[in-house]
Amino acid sequence: MSDIIQLLPDHVANQIAAGEVVQRPASVVKELLENAIDANATEIKLIIKDAGKTLVQVIDDGSGMSVTDARLSFERHATSKIRAAEDLFQLNTKGFRGEALASIAAIAHVELKTKQDDDDLGTAIVIEGSEVKSQEVSVTPTGTSVAVKHLFFNIPARRNFLKSDTVELRHITDEFHRVALAHPNIAFAFYHNGSDLFNVPKENYRQRVVHIFGTKTNEKLVPVEEDTEVLKISGFVGKPNFSKKTKSEQFFFVNQRFIKSPYLNHAIKSAFEGLLKDGYHPSYFLNLTVDPKSIDINIHPTKTEIKFDDEHTLYAILRSAVKHSLGQFNIAPVLDFEHQSNLNTPYNYKDKRASTPAIEVDRNFNPFSSDSSGSQQKTSRNTGFKSAPAASWESLYVGLESKGNTSPSDFSEVTFESDSKNESIFTDSSIETRKTTFQLQQKYIVSTLKSGMLIIDQNRAHQRILYENFLRHITIKEATSQQLLFPLQLHFTPNETKIIDDLKADLEHTGFVFSELNGKGITITGVPVGVPESEVSIILEQLISDVENDVPDTHFSAADLLAKSMAKSLAIKNGQALNSTEQEHMVNSLFACKEPNVSPTNRPTFITMAVDDIEKKFM
Repeated sequence: MSDIIQLLPDHVANQIAAGEVVQRPASVVKELLENAIDANATEIKLIIKDAGKTLVQVIDDGSGMSVTDARLSFERHATSKIRAAEDLFQLNTKGFRGEALASIAAIAHVELKTKQDDDDLGTAIVIEGSEVKSQEVSVTPTGTSVAVKHLFFNIPARRNFLKSDTVELRHITDEFHRVALAHPNIAFAFYHNGSDLFNVPKENYRQRVVHIFGTKTNEKLVPVEEDTEVLKISGFVGKPNFSKKTKSEQFFFVNQRFIKSPYLNHAIKSAFEGLLKDGYHPSYFLNLTVDPKSIDINIHPTKTEIKFDDEHTLYAILRSAVKHSLGQFNIAPVLDFEHQSNLNTPYNYKDKRASTPAIEVDRNFNPFSSDSSGSQQKTSRNTGFKSAPAASWESLYVGLESKGNTSPSDFSEVTFESDSKNESIFTDSSIETRKTTFQLQQKYIVSTLKSGMLIIDQNRAHQRILYENFLRHITIKEATSQQLLFPLQLHFTPNETKIIDDLKADLEHTGFVFSELNGKGITITGVPVGVPESEVSIILEQLISDVENDVPDTHFSAADLLAKSMAKSLAIKNGQALNSTEQEHMVNSLFACKEPNVSPTNRPTFITMAVDDIEKKFM
């Protein structure tokens, strides 16, 4: 047989590698920002057009590259970060694999401009699909500018798999947050389609967190500091009452590198044990500093997974540090065995001895004495009340004689209000009152049918009823609103505020009334009828969570998602007792819906059991 194994061409190998390194425009943003940081930049600009599909450009004022380095940087496994295999366990830089620029150049149009501080002129290189189109001398400022255009232009299948601009921009923003939070000593600017999204100067870590997540974040932060031989921890955790339903504010940085670690995340949750409501997650922004020799970063091309030598020790230290901070700042209850009791005594009384209190006893007082003199009379004088003899009970009936001279003690003709003269209405045997529904385990509503029995899941059924109701209000735009006595002020991060702003029109059609909606906060003056004021923040948090997990592409999908989210938040929960009227109303409303068979999430709302099936159980 002839030989069938052959080496792949470089451009094919580059495209295969690009599939791992570049998954979406956010991957390009991450690689270019990390290269700028490795170049010791102090100011970095990120410019995005059409959520990165048209342009991703990163401009920095770093050290720049020489003519040879600029050309060599686009070759596979060409890097200035490491020299030998041993360097993989002593990494102090973001990049080290030498694959990023080569992978990006294989699937996009790349324009590179770079100049070192000592050089008079810089270098400009244009590459399209791994093919160098031009390389020439250029006048450019010190530093590097990399512009990536038309991502996946030669892989249309991959381009078709990209999500909407809203989804891709959210992923880019997440990557920007991770890099900007890890390096507060660097100034960052972020522009999208000509608008300024973020512009953060050099600052301390607390200021950087507040700048990115909003001014309201400042009062949520609890400092965490711990320094041991194994691990150094610095950063902040959020107060339990500001916890969220999403994990959008959870950041671990190991040696200034963002990582994802479910194991360490469990350590944080265990420290918050007993302080969080079900379904809520704590916020944290923690920097972990460890010995580079004790971790392995070379696991995945994205470099967000790290292996630790001793995870159990890190878990214990992290949990203890967070728990200590929560107790130190009176967030969680603690036992202070070093507390001194004299701290509770006023300073002027610290040297005084306690004296026995004086007790005065009135030995002449007798509560059973009928004599009006003595202590009882004294008590009456002291209190200011005048004691009067009790009148006889017969005097209460004086003047009640009727015209017929009927004795007041003769009650034979008296009609009492409690006697019901219409009792026969309810005891008439011709009328049968029976209960057509009943509630099973406060979760299911059971009713009868001609063919058998109907069992309804009350939570799913109510979701379907509310979903169609909200969707009808959004599309017809005729919802009613109830005005709040006092405006409700809510605070969200800039990204969350942007999501609510995008859905503002649909929210107003359901009955919400906004008097203010900007970066400073959200002020609500009206809510849909039947929505409690205490549920508004929960509804909006659930809506933000649903949007972040499944951002719609069309206006109809946005209205559909909004209706689903609100129905999920306001539906009757399992375990809630319903009376007979509410149960019957639930059944009637469900079968008045267009699609009563399934919930908004396509799960069955009811089941039926035929009489034949029931009879088979007794055979």
